[in-house]
Amino acid sequence: MTQAAISQRIRLLEDRLGHKLFVRHPLSLSLTPAGQSWLPSINDAFSLLAEGVAEVFGGAADHSVTLRTTQVIQQNWLAPRLAQLQREYPQLAIRVVSAIWSADFGPEGADIEIRYGHGDWSGVETLALGDEWPVPACSPVLARELGAPGDLAGHTLLHALGFGAGWPAWLEAAGVTGLEARCHTLSCDNQVMTLALAAEGVGIALAHRLLLAARPDLVTPFTYGLVSEERFWLVRPSRREPSGNAER
Repeated sequence: MTQAAISQRIRLLEDRLGHKLFVRHPLSLSLTPAGQSWLPSINDAFSLLAEGVAEVFGGAADHSVTLRTTQVIQQNWLAPRLAQLQREYPQLAIRVVSAIWSADFGPEGADIEIRYGHGDWSGVETLALGDEWPVPACSPVLARELGAPGDLAGHTLLHALGFGAGWPAWLEAAGVTGLEARCHTLSCDNQVMTLALAAEGVGIALAHRLLLAARPDLVTPFTYGLVSEERFWLVRPSRREPSGNAER
């Protein structure tokens, strides 16, 4: 199911309930008070359903490790590392599933997740994967036109859902406050699309630094990055014991 389809289902659910569940910010989402109040009941319901299925239907023991994360992380960061892991530990059975929203480890009951945020989620144990700061990224051809942040004027800034600090914050930190009004704007609900558009020369994306190492089709026209309080985290649920392979 696509992110657009998920968004549509959420809107239909909100219409049915008569309450908004999410606050839609320009580049992120957060739960409304109603959504926060309902979340524990939803979590309990899914946990009870999973326990009931296991109790009634049982099934063969699954010794695989389920890792859940977004597609942009899978494609631009996880894939080469997972390949190396499989070469070193071929006996490990790993299942990778895609995350649309980073909450409650999905219906798959993932053992571990890679999430982006402040690391203040409840009911989980977290391990920071290093510091992170968003940087502009574009095609090598377009980068030749960008000698300084002020040269962004007249170009297209690509926005992706999920950045707590987006282009306005980066432009302010770079000393060109208000430059966004002199730029074109194109917004997407995922970084897979913004990075693809940037690689095609459509505009400049604000991207996570660690996602660019394996992208020769993208370069950073400026060395300056926006210091962010958000970062990538390895996350596992504290409410249940991880599988033996996940623990290793």
